[in-house]
Amino acid sequence: MEYHNSVLLNETVGGLNITPNGVYVDVTFGGGGHSKEILKRLGNTGKLFGFDQDEDAAKNSLSDERFVLIQENFRYLKRFLRFHGIKQVDGILADLGVSSHQFDVPERGFSTRFEADLDMRMSKKNELSAYQVINDYDEAVLKRIFLDYAELKIAPALARTLVEAREKKPIVTSEELKLVLNRFLPEKVKNKVLAQIYQAIRIEVNQEIEVLKEFLTQSLEVLKPGGRLSVISYHSLEDRLVKRFMKNGLFEGEPERDFYGNYHVPFQVIGKLIVPSEEEIKINNRARSAKLRIAEKK
Repeated sequence: MEYHNSVLLNETVGGLNITPNGVYVDVTFGGGGHSKEILKRLGNTGKLFGFDQDEDAAKNSLSDERFVLIQENFRYLKRFLRFHGIKQVDGILADLGVSSHQFDVPERGFSTRFEADLDMRMSKKNELSAYQVINDYDEAVLKRIFLDYAELKIAPALARTLVEAREKKPIVTSEELKLVLNRFLPEKVKNKVLAQIYQAIRIEVNQEIEVLKEFLTQSLEVLKPGGRLSVISYHSLEDRLVKRFMKNGLFEGEPERDFYGNYHVPFQVIGKLIVPSEEEIKINNRARSAKLRIAEKK
């Protein structure tokens, strides 16, 4: 089984505008698809660092003296590059979200297709799991998660239903969760709503929004002037953050103007939003929601 089909492979790597002797980072190494393509374009003195917090990804590590795999969350980008003596890099690539491998391994608990314990941790070192979110979080916090991370109008009712059900007995497996929430899952929209609920829980378990903000902020610090940032996102929450940060270096609000009324922004957005072709979506259905944005540090 393919570990992970790399989405928008040529477009994402091409967006880095690779120089053969440059230093690059693939912060979502996964199955190594993007990294292999970067290495093809690097010369003998080029360097590539891969980050992946998922222990399973280590099995895909590349035997290439130009490559170093760092088994850590990319929220620690700056710290671990410094550890390896790197202060600035020429390009950073991120393919956000869950890998095909994580979806396809039932016991990881990411997929709505399988019966599994409620887990959803991208790294087994994480203490927080989906079980704790569902069984321990206050009703008000659950409501906020479903509102903020799934944008579901039924968030208050979802939270109340979970709290009432767990008072009788803990909700342990994906099937138990589906049974508890069954009245919110009419057949016509069942898969869509369930995917949104899973997305919200997964984002909370892995602190994905906080991690993305930390990563983007650090990427600006470690990129050289002229260095490129190439990011694929899969849902509107991520994409909005990436778009705003690339546009003005902030996650909210507007940048300050100088004496002459001009904005000073740290990035130059390169090209327009890129989405997969119909052909790519036919080959890899999980590419359908991918959005690629590229920016260059001024």
